[in-house]
Amino acid sequence: MTPITCFKAYDIRGELLTQLDEKVAYRVGRAFAENLQAKTVVVGSDARKTSLPLKLALSAGIIDGGAKVFDIGSAGTEEIYFATKHLGVDGGIEVTASHNPINYNGLKMVKAGSVPISGDSGLNAIKVLAEKYDEVLVHKQLMHFCANGLVNNEDFLKGAHSVKQIVLLASKQYERVSCVNDYVLHLNEYIDISAITPLKLVVNSGNGSAGHIIDALELFFTHQNVPIEFIKVHHNPDGDFPNGIPNPLLPENRVDTAEAVIKHKADMGIAWDGDFDRCFLFDETGAFIEGYYIVGLLAKAFLDKNKGAKIIYDPRVFWNTEDIIKAAGGKAIKSKTGHAFIKERMRKEDAVYGGEMSAHHYFRDFAYCDSGMIPWLLVAELLCKAKLPLSSLVKARIAKFPSSGEINYVVKDAGATIKKIIIHYEDKADVIDRTDGIGMEFGSWRFNLRKSNTESVIRLNVESRQNKALMEEKTKELAALIID
Repeated sequence: MTPITCFKAYDIRGELLTQLDEKVAYRVGRAFAENLQAKTVVVGSDARKTSLPLKLALSAGIIDGGAKVFDIGSAGTEEIYFATKHLGVDGGIEVTASHNPINYNGLKMVKAGSVPISGDSGLNAIKVLAEKYDEVLVHKQLMHFCANGLVNNEDFLKGAHSVKQIVLLASKQYERVSCVNDYVLHLNEYIDISAITPLKLVVNSGNGSAGHIIDALELFFTHQNVPIEFIKVHHNPDGDFPNGIPNPLLPENRVDTAEAVIKHKADMGIAWDGDFDRCFLFDETGAFIEGYYIVGLLAKAFLDKNKGAKIIYDPRVFWNTEDIIKAAGGKAIKSKTGHAFIKERMRKEDAVYGGEMSAHHYFRDFAYCDSGMIPWLLVAELLCKAKLPLSSLVKARIAKFPSSGEINYVVKDAGATIKKIIIHYEDKADVIDRTDGIGMEFGSWRFNLRKSNTESVIRLNVESRQNKALMEEKTKELAALIID
């Protein structure tokens, strides 16, 4: 049995060659099909150079596992979510490393209906099965789909692939399909396009996978006379990522979007991560809007259309979200952070919308999955209906509930550090919440501290009620205790 070390809690991510290569992808694909007893599986891949080689090897494994493959080509993760449900297949896999370093890649998996697969809902079983395949047998089976044998490591990293599509097609168990037009039509079901007034939007795909959907939306808007103009930045996919890994959470990766907004006098800026399941928004001044406040905007947008609906949110920062939900007559439900937890709770509650401060936004009508396209469309509609700039829509909320944003600290012992913080504050706390990590409330301010599942890092969030100075003071106070 050859161990596979790239399985994580909710997906597969690993360093290329040392943890993830064509052989591993084949083994995972075969195990996926056999474990799910799948007859049909849809696959897609992001813009990374190794994503196509991995997808083709994955497809070979799926076919040997007894399923037919529908390949939607270069695509974002949410296109797999859509296609899995839209095509009625038994599962879907996106090859992507999202915002991870360039020497990484990974796989995101769902079952029929785009139900997520996590450790206790099939992922561990897939790992066990994949590890049982004999290495020699795997090599032999994989060769059936190769024209000239396995490529060398250097060529693989450059995007060369052993498995050939023409060989896959000869099996009659592999088919190229497109769901882009149907997907674009679905996206536009979330907004009233007749309400859209002239908008100029900066869109930064970060040389990732979002560009082709922006192009398809642009064509649709043109045909429907929707007055949206796109200013495209780093639009074309490029696996070398010449403008940096697409990760707008990093301040240095926001500059190009902000400058383009100012230069073109745009109404809003939008930037995506590599597989565009998250979008990040900039107001008309080029200022980055924390995802926390976008959750509140979208919660209100859905409650305006769905009176009394349930909204799911994560426990890192939530006072603003709860305030908006209650004022709009909705039901606020707190969930542990993480897409598997949010999706599971949304299905259980039949919530119309769920949002995390990390810019993951989930929608009931999108199979309870997260999307990086639906949020900005909804905010664009809000701008037009409110006849106000984005800065005005969030300014009062930011002032009412100022937040530190998430701050990461590298520590020697995350558990010991959190225990020290608990001991220091627990006697003073009005509320202690252990939904995710430790959350404590003190009347006019609160914090959440949680540790990473994969590294010795703890993540701090602080917020207050209408007191930015207090929030900043308590953030510094906590930082001093953490790094002491």
